Amino acid sequence: MWWEKKGRQGVPQDPMPVAVSHETPETSVAELTSRIVEMPTAIQSQTVVGRSMVLRGDLSGKEDLLIEGQFEGTISLPEHCVTIGANGEVKAEVHARQVVILGSVTGNISARERIEIRKSGQVVGDLVAAGIAIEDGAFFKGSIDIVREQGSGAGASLDDQAAYKVGS
Repeated sequence: MWWEKKGRQGVPQDPMPVAVSHETPETSVAELTSRIVEMPTAIQSQTVVGRSMVLRGDLSGKEDLLIEGQFEGTISLPEHCVTIGANGEVKAEVHARQVVILGSVTGNISARERIEIRKSGQVVGDLVAAGIAIEDGAFFKGSIDIVREQGSGAGASLDDQAAYKVGS
């Protein structure tokens, strides 16, 4: 037995040889799709576009997105967060609830809540959001438009007061 080492002292204790295959099994698109569909929705809270991925087209969905690869086209996730990772390179119009940029974006970005350009981020394009944060060291070239909710009475009265004072 495995706990009896006394009787097996003369027998070498080599592990069983393991066959290693260097072949990569081919997987069809149908198999990959079925695997994705079978995954529980709780796990699918964020989609990741990996470093080696290059995608072109229109992207929309109902979950957060992390881009570490390259994307060209249009991204529309109005209820979710789009994060451009440090290795991400995006040439696209981006529409989301929140956008965080650590990589490179060329194109206009609009967010319902917030746009953040981190230290390593680079953006060439126009920004439209309720809140915008640009860290020291980040690169930005374009225009910024801060949007406010329409139902705000305080903002309208301040504008009216400022117009009145300027006109006086």
